[in-house]
Amino acid sequence: MNYRYSSAQIFYFLLANVLVLGTVAYASVLESAYPDFYYLSIQEDEYLEWSSFWAFLLAAVAYFRRATDFRLATHTFPWFLYGITLFCFIVAMEEISWGQRLLGYRPPVYFLEHNFQQEFNFHNVVATDYRKLALKLIIAGYGIALPLAAQFGSIKYWFERIGIVAPSIALLPAFTGTFLVYFLYPWSHSGEWVELMLGLGFLFSAIQIPLSQDRASPSKITAVAFVAVIILGLVSGAFSRAQRDAQPENMQAAKIEVEAISRDFDSGLASSRCNLHKRLYTFVEEYGQTDLYQGNYSGLQSKGLPQERAEFFLDPWNSPYWIRDRCDKQTNERITFIYSFGPNR
Repeated sequence: MNYRYSSAQIFYFLLANVLVLGTVAYASVLESAYPDFYYLSIQEDEYLEWSSFWAFLLAAVAYFRRATDFRLATHTFPWFLYGITLFCFIVAMEEISWGQRLLGYRPPVYFLEHNFQQEFNFHNVVATDYRKLALKLIIAGYGIALPLAAQFGSIKYWFERIGIVAPSIALLPAFTGTFLVYFLYPWSHSGEWVELMLGLGFLFSAIQIPLSQDRASPSKITAVAFVAVIILGLVSGAFSRAQRDAQPENMQAAKIEVEAISRDFDSGLASSRCNLHKRLYTFVEEYGQTDLYQGNYSGLQSKGLPQERAEFFLDPWNSPYWIRDRCDKQTNERITFIYSFGPNR
């Protein structure tokens, strides 16, 4: 085994690990000291999700450059690096549902029926247990098992023969921390933070593979890449909010539709459940509240509400309506409200 690194490499690996694991500290502080901002952060189309998107997209770009450089230098096809490139690109696009919420298009009926988030992405069609298992295997396999195996001479030689490029063993703390956060799930929606950590892990792993024409130090590239991910995430989140707020006609339509759904519940057409929080379509199907399909909201079709939106309880942005029911046993208060995830995220 060979663990010798230059001082520049050591500084790079320290920086990369600190930046990935720093996400844990940031999330922990937000969750304990600023719960409202924590809740805002984990929402879809906010800076956290967009930062994860940019981390994976930039990782795809970096891996593609490494793969192309390797192909030109060796005249062999780097299938593994191109495969990681494709994986990072697909994860990035899945993160934003292939631009569905950004562009506001309605996904195909199959995804409205079988995707529990009613979005145009494939990973939410898969059962939750399988999806979680797959993510654990990816983190443990790529970030932990591969670099450990590559420390053994015979396995490293075999990797080189078949074209597998393992991430550096020095990034093991970052990937191990990512795995532990996902395994322990210390906060609500810990998976959202894990996605950013994993995206940064792939990005920094790509950076540590040298290009033949590289002149800048990996530490500089890492710092610039991290800043780019955060800034692009913040800007993209702000753009998403501005885009939603710039559609007053959709806001008005959403208010009318929410009021219609509320009347359906007030009239006894459907009954909620204590401490329920689900997409309205999921609620109707799971609890057999199919009378809602014939209620005031459905009746808005006579005023121009598209049939698919009525059938799947979608707002004007083609995002699902939600129902949230809060019960307070101490005060005996119960509040049930319907909201649109599109305009007032």
